[in-house]
Amino acid sequence: MPLSLRTAARLCLALLVVNCTLLTETKAQAPKTYTSSDILLGLKKLNVLGSVMYIAAHPDDENTRLIAYFANGRLLETSYLSCTRGDGGQDLIGPELREQLGVIRTQELLAARRIDGGHQFFTRANDFGFSKTSAETFTIWDKEQVLADMVWVIRQRRPDVLITRFPPDPRAGHGHHQASAILAAEAFDAAGDPKRFPEQLKYVQAWQPKRLLWNTGSFFVKPGENMSGYLGLDAGGYNPLLGQSYGEIAARSRSSHRSQGFGSAATRGEALEYFQPVKGAPAAKDLFDGVDQTWNRVPGGAAIGKMIDEVIRKYNPSNPSASVAGLLKVRELLQRMAMPKAPADERVRYFPAQSFWAVEKLNEIQKLIVASLGLNFEAIASEATATPGKTIAVKFEGLSRSLIPVELDGISYDIPADSTIKKPGESQLALCLTTRRSVKIGKTLLPNTSFIQTVDVFVPSNESVSQPYWLRKTGSIGMYAIPDIVKPACTSGGDAWSANYDGGINRQQIIGQPENYSVTEIAINLRVAGTQIGYRIPVQYKHTDPTLGELYQPLVVVPPVMVNIPAARAYVFADQQPKTVPVTLRAGRAGVRGALALQVPTGWQVEPATAAFDLKNKEDEQTVNFTLRPGPGAPEGKAEVRAVATVDGQAYTRGIQTIDYPHIPTQTLFPEAVAPLVKLNVQRRGQNVGYLMGAGDEVPEALRQLGYTVTLLNPATDLTAEHLARYDAVVLGVRAYNVLDRLKTQQPQLLKYVENGGNLVVQYVVNRGTVLPQIGPYPLTLSNDRVTVEGAPVTFLQPKSPLLNVPNKITAKDFEGWVQEQGLYYPSAWDAHYTPIIASSDPGETPKQSAILVADYGKGHYIYTGLSLFRELPAGVPGAYRILTNMVSLGK
Repeated sequence: MPLSLRTAARLCLALLVVNCTLLTETKAQAPKTYTSSDILLGLKKLNVLGSVMYIAAHPDDENTRLIAYFANGRLLETSYLSCTRGDGGQDLIGPELREQLGVIRTQELLAARRIDGGHQFFTRANDFGFSKTSAETFTIWDKEQVLADMVWVIRQRRPDVLITRFPPDPRAGHGHHQASAILAAEAFDAAGDPKRFPEQLKYVQAWQPKRLLWNTGSFFVKPGENMSGYLGLDAGGYNPLLGQSYGEIAARSRSSHRSQGFGSAATRGEALEYFQPVKGAPAAKDLFDGVDQTWNRVPGGAAIGKMIDEVIRKYNPSNPSASVAGLLKVRELLQRMAMPKAPADERVRYFPAQSFWAVEKLNEIQKLIVASLGLNFEAIASEATATPGKTIAVKFEGLSRSLIPVELDGISYDIPADSTIKKPGESQLALCLTTRRSVKIGKTLLPNTSFIQTVDVFVPSNESVSQPYWLRKTGSIGMYAIPDIVKPACTSGGDAWSANYDGGINRQQIIGQPENYSVTEIAINLRVAGTQIGYRIPVQYKHTDPTLGELYQPLVVVPPVMVNIPAARAYVFADQQPKTVPVTLRAGRAGVRGALALQVPTGWQVEPATAAFDLKNKEDEQTVNFTLRPGPGAPEGKAEVRAVATVDGQAYTRGIQTIDYPHIPTQTLFPEAVAPLVKLNVQRRGQNVGYLMGAGDEVPEALRQLGYTVTLLNPATDLTAEHLARYDAVVLGVRAYNVLDRLKTQQPQLLKYVENGGNLVVQYVVNRGTVLPQIGPYPLTLSNDRVTVEGAPVTFLQPKSPLLNVPNKITAKDFEGWVQEQGLYYPSAWDAHYTPIIASSDPGETPKQSAILVADYGKGHYIYTGLSLFRELPAGVPGAYRILTNMVSLGK
């Protein structure tokens, strides 16, 4: 992780003063364990000074085999820069969409990188949904801002070679894909030009990569095409130290993208990759032609390379700790290279050019020393959450598993600024509205014997709630907005092992980073063979799940009170009848008292006006049921209702949402306590609806809001014609035919239900990976066709169709205010028994007529719709409710 550069300069100076090596990967996760083979591979990597960056548009766009090959085979510093976090995709594992899905896909990328050995970065571009051209994409993305972010990451990581996944033209198949390649070409030139984005040069230096290439593949190359004009390499090799081929590593990495259904089979044997030169110096045989990847590229580095060679030569896999003495000598030389002298002007905040590789390799050596000694340090909080300005008990545990003496000199951590130090051997320095308590321990860690000490760690009073940094401000459709200050500056300096960043963290410094910095850390000062080593570990929370075992998650900063309105619910009023709006309060700390109110638009009536609450214990909850109804003056259309809790004169309007899946660390979000408020002129027919969940959506709740009685169907027991006969309509959730194997055998029963007079509504199905070849009663060819412009004009092909008239008259107004896209995965061909109802298109394209297809079958009706109802209904789009009602009411 790149450092705050003022901090980097200070800490590099500290390298000379107290021999404090930097360890920057302090994310909340289980401590990484190393085998002897891992350590040997790490030693070999110390002698490779080369860097490569892969660039594409979304999570899951990256070539995981190539990343695994570069990181583990060529031992290069390898990174993946994804323009977006994937907010606009679909979700195969749950109901999360938009920002919540972006958080999941961010963590899936980080899980993938932990497997394949790469590093992960992003720009501020928001995945606003499918885009058909780069021109459209650049009307929504701020192109200059995304380019600046790309240049920033390149200047930080200093890659020798840039590689794009996509070509900069329509072959890329997605506007974001095209845009990522266009931006990469511009960034290649801009990164080395000090006149471009000069504000970044306060922290980094201009950097010119050697070359830019396009990693072409089967999507873009015709069978039998002459590849002689391309550079090629075999990325299918086998790594004996890891016991895997790069294809096997890549499959596990790719399979981390569970929300997108990208579970992959391992490949073994030859795997050819091809590259088309785009910019920069030509290469004759290898992507890195002309790039010195040895220590000779760094002035004075030749001696370091020889010392590392000697450490590798003497490495004993049965006793990795024997290599520590040699590593400490290499470390000493690297420290001198990292900061040969203190900067005369503290305003110079970047590393000298030769320091980049010195600092990179110091971090690697730090990990190798820790791994070789079998060291394990943890700082486990007694609770999963804390509020700003509160103290939390933390169990610090240290363990050495080698015979080499390791002395724990001391630790330091945050305490309140007004605390009084009374114990001998302790000191304090003011920092970030806190004091750093440095505790002298002076204890030699006995082999395989834990040292445990419980300390009270203070969460700084100005610490922000743990909302992902890119979601703290409201952005635009195409761009995230990041606060000017992400972590407040400290009130004064810090000590040599400071866990905080004394200059604060501003927008520029956080851009590109995949996730938040740790809330607080414990800094450790060790002495190994007479050499002091600094080590920082995050304060985390750990618990044991009865099925998944030991789990780590980040310590989360929460507000004093959280205000929760049921997620993904729109409150829909088709008449004057009141609805209950439950608001649940949760205490972030003990002793929270205040008042709760609903803010509603003019013309709406709410009771009670306010409600008092008193939450005595932390995590106590209290639910207040408000009664909400439209008054005579309430206009039709969409508005919003907001819950506000007031405590000691401070208003709190954020709830808490936990995203918990076994393949990623638990994520905590703090969404605003708002919900769509919709007043509709809508009639409905029928009452009982059976709903078969697919990949996950919130449509059942929307049907309940309309007044239907909704039963969730069990695919194992309920899909018989006899059982389904009790329902006025049966609705299949999104991607049902992609994820429910039971439909292979029960499809005849569904069609029998229709034949007997039932009404079956099938929402969109992805055109690849269906569980059976035919999903309808008559032939239907699914495709990737879609209408991405949510406001595209709609033509009514069958103006007299009941779907457009009964029980509600559907007009063009019902397609106003849609979000992200109008529809997706439209059929490209269909049997004459189907009747298309509407048509629309993106600009410059021919009309798509299959957004709604209906067929009579026996006594009943079959409807396929690609309209994005799963997005529109939770967003409170009025017309989506009216269209869905007509579908469910058909034939009644």
